[in-house]
Amino acid sequence: MIGVVGAGAWGTALANVCARSGRRVILWARDSSHCQDLRAHRENHRYLPDVLIEEGVEFTDDIAMMRQAHVVLLTVPTQSVRDLCIKLKAYIKADAAIVLCAKGIERSSRSFLSDVCRAELPHTRLAVLSGPSFAQDVSRGLPTAVTLAAEHIDFAAALANLMSGRTFRLYHTDDVRGVEIGGATKNVLAIATGIAHGRGLGASAGAALIARGFAELSRFGQACGARAETLMGLSGLGDLVLTCSSEQSRNFSFGMALGRGELIQQAHHGKLAEGSFTASVLIEKAHQLNVDMPIAESVSAVISGQLSIDQSIERLMSRPSKAESKM
Repeated sequence: MIGVVGAGAWGTALANVCARSGRRVILWARDSSHCQDLRAHRENHRYLPDVLIEEGVEFTDDIAMMRQAHVVLLTVPTQSVRDLCIKLKAYIKADAAIVLCAKGIERSSRSFLSDVCRAELPHTRLAVLSGPSFAQDVSRGLPTAVTLAAEHIDFAAALANLMSGRTFRLYHTDDVRGVEIGGATKNVLAIATGIAHGRGLGASAGAALIARGFAELSRFGQACGARAETLMGLSGLGDLVLTCSSEQSRNFSFGMALGRGELIQQAHHGKLAEGSFTASVLIEKAHQLNVDMPIAESVSAVISGQLSIDQSIERLMSRPSKAESKM
């Protein structure tokens, strides 16, 4: 059985994918009223309306039900991953596989999520799922390709085969850090492209931000030991392009609202933009590694109130000229 911890849009979409592949799936919701609504309507009115949930998906608000699962997908927000790992300790099978499906860096510890999970659930087998994917597309069975990473390539391949379906294709790798870095960094950069769009800076500026943003992602990734081919792949460049070019992206939409003049508190529109939490931690790590990330740094400065949007644009455009090969 496959357990999915977190009944938001992404958890619901992945539960549908696994059920379509003939797997028994149990989807855990944090509160009982949400769980009851899912059971009654087989539709996630809160987070993914108008999408029918497959018959192979069961629902629970009891985290102890995860003791039945051989594979557990963690689809909760980044800053909630540690708390959920702690709750799972008493119920998870000793040989269970944990698949991290969140994208970000824990603010309190400045840790990547694989390190958080290893600290709290040291005896489980760990994998990371990331790549260009919107919950609406995946849940409706539209063609999607993502990457699954684990330290042992055979384990990664087995999990990829287990979760793949007719319209959901998984590539596998043993570059866990590279896949994590792509997922966390692209959210911050998507805020930048959203700001540019909301400010009416034009398509040329948006393209430049994606290209130079990828240079920043690559520098940071390689400084952390990620492989270039991972950063160029689905979980790096692929996810960056998607997240930086569509209003379906919460991070892009958040940035777009900022660009139009909305205050930070309003710009979320009740939705979680992981990049807004990741930006300051990402820049802190970049400074420690002596990695230059001017676009990400501008996003962090805007979110923290250190710079206005106009000041951040002026700072980026007035940087000294250099050869493009100097990534």
